[in-house]
Amino acid sequence: MNGSNEIGRSVEKSLDEYFRKLDGEPAHNVYEMVIGHVERALLASIMERASQNQTHAADMLGMNRNTLRAKLAKYRLL
Repeated sequence: MNGSNEIGRSVEKSLDEYFRKLDGEPAHNVYEMVIGHVERALLASIMERASQNQTHAADMLGMNRNTLRAKLAKYRLL
């Protein structure tokens, strides 16, 4: 499946733009920033595709439903 390659390229493109906008300023907490934005978008998209059914969404994501609930709460998606 090529989707994962496209996602990776999107992240790389976004990071290129982020560093360009820094204009030489030092970057901080890039990992946390990227993971936070990507994870939130992923969870929101999957929840929509699963019609807000947490059990189905957890199955789609390959994670425990309780883990999903914790992440949804973290990103205020409940």
